[in-house]
Amino acid sequence: MEPYRPYVDKVVFDMVIKGKHEDDINKEHKELLLKIPAMDVIINGESSPMMIATQATSASLARCYGGEQRTVSYPEWI
Repeated sequence: MEPYRPYVDKVVFDMVIKGKHEDDINKEHKELLLKIPAMDVIINGESSPMMIATQATSASLARCYGGEQRTVSYPEWI
């Protein structure tokens, strides 16, 4: 989901800046990338793992489509 892409971009950017980039993905890269769903993000004013926050965003989108609410819950970029 695009609202969460900046978090992934930051992990990859940090890997490049720290010189941890290579042509092939190695075990260290995989470890860093696999931690992304557990990263804490702020959504609805609370800290939550990204995998839970994506569910909150999806649920709010469904409520918007169902006419129950008017706004989608997005993560706050800090």
